[in-house]
Amino acid sequence: MACQSSQDQSDGTIDQSEEENNPAANGFDLENSDVAAIEIADLVMEAMGGRSAWDHTRYLAWDFFGARKLVWDKLTGNVRVDFPDSSVCLVNISDGTGKVYKDGEEVTNPDSLAKELEKGKRIWINDSYWLVMPFKLKDSGVTLKHFGTLETLEGTPSHVLELTFKKVGVTPKNKYLIYVDTTTNLVNQWAYYRESDQDSANFTLPWSAYEQYGDILLSEFRGERSLSDVMVFDTLPAEVFTSFKAVDLSILTTQ
Repeated sequence: MACQSSQDQSDGTIDQSEEENNPAANGFDLENSDVAAIEIADLVMEAMGGRSAWDHTRYLAWDFFGARKLVWDKLTGNVRVDFPDSSVCLVNISDGTGKVYKDGEEVTNPDSLAKELEKGKRIWINDSYWLVMPFKLKDSGVTLKHFGTLETLEGTPSHVLELTFKKVGVTPKNKYLIYVDTTTNLVNQWAYYRESDQDSANFTLPWSAYEQYGDILLSEFRGERSLSDVMVFDTLPAEVFTSFKAVDLSILTTQ
């Protein structure tokens, strides 16, 4: 098993070829992360389609539990958020620029616009994590620890990774226990802790119903609720990120 062999290395280093295949983001807490946990994270990336496939996946779209619909351009950082009340937020998550349509008109007041754009970015941070978390195990600010092997609520033997954050995101005190199927190397459950020092999780939910989207796998099922309308695109019209007018993505060609 890969994680066992890494623990047997006398210098505690990670195989260089694996790191080249799935390099950590700048700011990943390599010093305080376990070698075994990092190697399992690399196995997850491989099982999901591989780092190259993830890097070359450009557009993702999904419905977040019926609360809103998102479209994300991974290359430019442009994000579109459509709400059921016909409000629309078009925000670039890299530089914070954008525009917002709310209550039947475009938001023009600078303070109000800034507030709405920040809200849109926070929504993207939360909602995208529910969809693509397995690709983000070696993100900036993340510390990974290996908690051995346990069974999920469904009784599946799984590696358990503890994921904590250092001064990143909007909720840096959160903690997750990520369960990784020992056979498939796919994430099959997560437990969320609002505060990292809590004894019990705020919720524990499955990750299942994986399907192929383009060159990557994505999971929709989260127990009582599921993400829906998940789509991956090679190209999208520019107006998706510039116009408040709704775009019917279902008629466009996906990967």
